[in-house]
Amino acid sequence: MLSTTIINCFKNLKILCIGDIMLDKFLYGEVERISPEAPVPVFKITKEKSMLGGTGNVIANLASLKIKTMFIGAAGNDESCIMLERFLNETGCEYSLIKPHDYPTTTKIRMIASNNHILRADKETDLNLTSAETEKLKSFVDSALPKCHIVLLSDYKKGLLTKETTGMIIELCKKHGKKVLVDPKEKDFSKYSGADIVKPNLKEFELVSGLKFNTSDENFKEQITDAAHDVMNKYNINSLLITLSKDGMIFVPPNRDEKAVHIPAEAKEVFDVSGAGDTSLAVLGASIAAGAYINDAMKLANLASGIVVGKLGTACVTPSELKNAIINENAKGKLSQGLKIISLDEAVEIAKELKSQGKVTGFTNGCFDVMHLGHIHSFAAAKRECDCLFVGINSDKSVKRIKGEQFPLQDEKTRAYVAASLEFVDYVVLFDEDTALELVKKLQPDVIAKEGLKIENWPEAQYVLSYGGKVVELERIEDYSTTAVLKKIDNLQKSGVINV
Repeated sequence: MLSTTIINCFKNLKILCIGDIMLDKFLYGEVERISPEAPVPVFKITKEKSMLGGTGNVIANLASLKIKTMFIGAAGNDESCIMLERFLNETGCEYSLIKPHDYPTTTKIRMIASNNHILRADKETDLNLTSAETEKLKSFVDSALPKCHIVLLSDYKKGLLTKETTGMIIELCKKHGKKVLVDPKEKDFSKYSGADIVKPNLKEFELVSGLKFNTSDENFKEQITDAAHDVMNKYNINSLLITLSKDGMIFVPPNRDEKAVHIPAEAKEVFDVSGAGDTSLAVLGASIAAGAYINDAMKLANLASGIVVGKLGTACVTPSELKNAIINENAKGKLSQGLKIISLDEAVEIAKELKSQGKVTGFTNGCFDVMHLGHIHSFAAAKRECDCLFVGINSDKSVKRIKGEQFPLQDEKTRAYVAASLEFVDYVVLFDEDTALELVKKLQPDVIAKEGLKIENWPEAQYVLSYGGKVVELERIEDYSTTAVLKKIDNLQKSGVINV
């Protein structure tokens, strides 16, 4: 089962991206008439948007996932480069740019009307590095490698990653003990010799292998695996990961005795595939750097790609989107309530992320042994005070210490599942202490809410007030309590109506 802990590790990573950066411009508008000057549509611009493109989209996705990035590439001395540098600075990326004389920053302009691409216009020139610029590139790479966890090469065939420079970069990576993942564009894979993983799409793989593949063929997996090993041996590539669009992706390991790993794609409504490969590269590389097994890294990359193709234009994926996708994936055919029951460490990470997004976190707690209307009313009232409600529940050991050995009537798993089943409750955390004070100290909720307690008798509330949080004393609904329920059961037993 996929774990969100992989994503929690992303913040500790630093990833080096090398490749062709460009500026993506999107012109949104309407087409309502034909030009009187020529038989062409008139595109009326209503909105403009610019963003990082090419390798820049890999960087943007990594930054969106809270991963520290470094970038090495080339751009021109022009307005587009100024805009590129502003965007790179906004991501927090450390970057080194080679700026050749008379080289324009690659710019792609897309015109979109009613969610449909009308036209794309490109401004670009092939990059031809001088020997001095190649040496500068080598110096940049050699300086950056000791500080990174993994290297991603994003080749858009614009001239930075030539056979000479790519070989030099891979050799330096090996010298520093860094894994290299390549998103290729060349059909001559000798350029990527020595890479740990090369990630072509099916069309690119067909070009390099000289074969055609039918993904619906029952022998497809064996056929593509055999061809992949031939390519890997021919070009000295350690492993291949081939993306198959609607059919997912397949990873072919170095050893022929090892089975290939095939991950099917998620069925998605596709608005735009722009940048989906960049998102896949970013998440795949980050997951491997975080220590994930290749099948889990592929699943995460697949989920991330599925998220961005549902967005219009070149898009990024966020940690919360990826975590929600994991929850939905894990919930298939299972009780999804269990996925809301999390550890304290997971709760702390989630709360931090929510706060970084400007969301309000809330907290309440109790034993919740026999769920009744009073509990439900409290959960609903607490949820109205926040965007995300965390509920702390006393463990069985804790309840026994507080109420006696005959309690709880229902075990902690049952109590947690019942609470997690309520729409007002976002996450449930079990705790062993007699009070929730230590949990509150680590979680640092913006709001704490509970019924039946005054602040002077409520240490958790006093702590929340100490750092400027909000305390809400919830109104109690009379005649609803666990004691009242037990009293009714006792009366029914004494009258012989039930036999417990």
